[in-house]
Amino acid sequence: MTSQTLTEQDRAAAAAVPARIIEAWARNDAAAFGEIFTEDGTMILPGVFRQGREEISAFMAEAFTTFLKGTRVTGAPIAIKPLGADTVLLITAGGVLHAGDKEVTAERAIRASWLLARRDGEWLLTAYQNSPANLAG
Repeated sequence: MTSQTLTEQDRAAAAAVPARIIEAWARNDAAAFGEIFTEDGTMILPGVFRQGREEISAFMAEAFTTFLKGTRVTGAPIAIKPLGADTVLLITAGGVLHAGDKEVTAERAIRASWLLARRDGEWLLTAYQNSPANLAG
């Protein structure tokens, strides 16, 4: 599938998935966060691997009350790569914002890969992975 065969509506819907994550995070809604993933979705963060909605939701529920308490997240698509009729790879730039932050600091900037699958007309995350955008040193 080429970008010419992915409709503008599909591109917009796929590109909107990060906004759904941002909204769930802003509400500290771990269940809503997990629902953005396919049932068997994976989430890989530095030092973290979670498989399935239940594990992802449980991880985020704990994170929202501990090391992510009071944070916000941001992310914007920088590339959309169609891989098939119902599969898209989305690349984003973003990061975690701590209280008082107006923009992501260089230390917390990330680049992320979002493998999206269309299920029953809705774009869901089947695999998410992020890495630091900037290496120290």
